[in-house]
Amino acid sequence: MKYVIALDQGTTSSRAVLFDQQGRLTASCAMEFKQIYPHPGWVEHDPSDILHTQISTLKGVVEKAGIDPKDVQAIGITNQRETTLLWDKQSGKPVYNAIVWQCRRTAPLIERLKADGLSNVIRDKTGLIPDAYFSGTKLQWLLDNVEGARARAEKGELCFGTVDSFLAYNLTKEKAHVTDATNAARTMLFNLRAQQWDEMLLRILDIPPSVLPHVVDSAQVVGMLDKAILGVEIPIAALAGDQHAALFGQACFASGMVKNTYGTGCFMLMNTGSTPVVSQNSLLTTLAWRVDGTPTYALEGSVFIGGAVVQWLRDEMHLIQTAPESEKVALSVNDNAGVYLVPAFTGLGAPHWDMYARGTIVGLTRGTGRAHIVRAALESIALQTRDVLEAMARDSGLKPSALRADGGASANNFLMQFQADVADLGVVRPRITETTALGAAMLAGRAVGLWSDVDLNRIWQSDCAFTPSMAPAVREQLLAGWQKAVSRAKGWIE
Repeated sequence: MKYVIALDQGTTSSRAVLFDQQGRLTASCAMEFKQIYPHPGWVEHDPSDILHTQISTLKGVVEKAGIDPKDVQAIGITNQRETTLLWDKQSGKPVYNAIVWQCRRTAPLIERLKADGLSNVIRDKTGLIPDAYFSGTKLQWLLDNVEGARARAEKGELCFGTVDSFLAYNLTKEKAHVTDATNAARTMLFNLRAQQWDEMLLRILDIPPSVLPHVVDSAQVVGMLDKAILGVEIPIAALAGDQHAALFGQACFASGMVKNTYGTGCFMLMNTGSTPVVSQNSLLTTLAWRVDGTPTYALEGSVFIGGAVVQWLRDEMHLIQTAPESEKVALSVNDNAGVYLVPAFTGLGAPHWDMYARGTIVGLTRGTGRAHIVRAALESIALQTRDVLEAMARDSGLKPSALRADGGASANNFLMQFQADVADLGVVRPRITETTALGAAMLAGRAVGLWSDVDLNRIWQSDCAFTPSMAPAVREQLLAGWQKAVSRAKGWIE
């Protein structure tokens, strides 16, 4: 039997997932690591924790499955996006902690870019809205605030990269300084149309080009695993940001196909084909992937609070004891009895982008009970998702035939059925819900010739499909109530 390993390096844990040549998930191994909060709003990781846990899980999954490492044909890497590292070219040792995508320390740098009238320039070149979320200003901060970093960078002694790049550098015996196009597209430094680092943006952010990695395809052998790790050399054959890998793992290969990941937040990506679509509805234009030198583009929309609202019901409100219990409680009532919960705990994401919105519960009456609030919380996940889906349809002119769902909250059958009902669209949950890892494995397997494009379509299999069954009048009433509730949540903080 031949195998492919996906290294799934996330925000709170590193995982290694083993797939056999039929694309079946055979074994997995995970390790959590520490989150570092030096100041309010700052988030860091120790790069040695990232590397150590990823190597440990790689060894662990091989040991757990009891396979010969010689039978592993390829390794694919997928990663938390935008997290930024700077390291010594000779030793591979970081000069500072990794600045995590959640970190807001560079908000003043972003405000300066906006004040200089550069929002549209950045949007036109990168497809991104200027924000501290992306890597560009994080790198600028490192160069300006780590002693000696800028001078060393200008001498060519330092390497910048996102997590995929840092792992590839440290796992390959060649010390490959590369990143793939999907991760490059999240830096705010990469020109989407030209498919290269943008000279104008590098000048604006004062980034020396010598620190930048070489941009490669998402499915491409970038080097061989250092023999010291598993005793054999294995091609590292794929790099992709986590949401892009999930889109590939959901086999959304045709224009108009959509996946939504129901995690702590929700991330929706729509394949828009060979042309980048400029959003008129505050969505991000990004790369889906780049294979055989050809870019495929996507629209992306993020919901800040998805499954996290269920954690809030459990941990803060004590309305449920476990997350799965929310489904049973929601089904104990026939409807939401006019109650809407807008979980704008940290503002509203796409397509509203209101950082001053706050969480709101409206429509309460004397007859409102625990079950109505639990149901309204679950419904809010689907209603927010429907807002993003509608924005994507308006931007792209494409009507998806179904929504492919993954992530922890996709296990909730009530939520999936309600999603189908309010979106008036079929929702499909795949047999393998570890779609991020599967996508990285599929890209790596394709790069080494283990799987053809026909094989990749065969690997993805539906587990459960949810068909819309709600009466149109009921749907319209629900949507009208939701929009009214969202309007009450907006602009709460002045």
